Amino acid sequence: MKRLSPTPVEHHLHHLAQMATACLIEEVNLTPKPGLVDRRGSGAHHDLTLALMERSARSLTPTFYALAQQSWQRPADIALRETIGQLGREGERQMMAATAGVNTHRGAIWALGLLVSAGAMLAGTGDSQRVCEVAAQLARLPDRAAPKTFSKGLRVVHRFRVPGAREEAQQGFPHITRLALPQLHASRRAGADETAARIDALMAILTSLTDTCVLHRAGLPALRAMQEGARQVLAAGGYAGAAGRKALEKLDNAMLRFNASPGGAADLLAATLFLDRITGAQAATFND
Repeated sequence: MKRLSPTPVEHHLHHLAQMATACLIEEVNLTPKPGLVDRRGSGAHHDLTLALMERSARSLTPTFYALAQQSWQRPADIALRETIGQLGREGERQMMAATAGVNTHRGAIWALGLLVSAGAMLAGTGDSQRVCEVAAQLARLPDRAAPKTFSKGLRVVHRFRVPGAREEAQQGFPHITRLALPQLHASRRAGADETAARIDALMAILTSLTDTCVLHRAGLPALRAMQEGARQVLAAGGYAGAAGRKALEKLDNAMLRFNASPGGAADLLAATLFLDRITGAQAATFND
């Protein structure tokens, strides 16, 4: 029996899912990153490795595809919000099965899941700002089936009275649209290679993010050290120059001393790369 070629819509759904997974893999491979898993090692983590993170990312491709499929050209309403919530929780279970119970990408499922859905709702149209606005519309809707228990991130949000991943999404991902994407593009224009531009984008996120992963592990002193260290990297001209690389090494050492890892920022960096891929000039080359 002759195999039918995928329709343009199916092709785009697969494209969204594959981009999301690819950006998770690109994020974890970006090196060096302060306190985070990268190609040098496990950073401040004892239960995570590069191979585990990559396996986790690949396990999520079916989830991202299902999110795109269910969201295609649909409006932001309660029915869709509850559907993507259920799919996200199923994705978490798939992730946990792939990692033998280690939480590798729960935050990324939330951020990237919303952006994949928003991209599908817009049927491939709209710039990064518009995709984030639609994702925010979804994030602000209630999900009656959401677990009532507090995650570590939510406990930190309440303890320190700071915004977390939920608020970031509900506000339209300002750390991506106002900081990370502009810095990524500015560093490229200034002649930085792709690694340096992406590290600079991560630094831009770190300058002001109240990363609940860092707060959970080491409290406010570590958060302040993270934010100030990232500012110093950018003030030194970014990772492309010797002064910036030295400042990043100092920040990395500080995060390791605190045993702190900015996992929330890593999730937002992966989301930044995803938006850059699907809405920018990079999308065409990624498909080649």
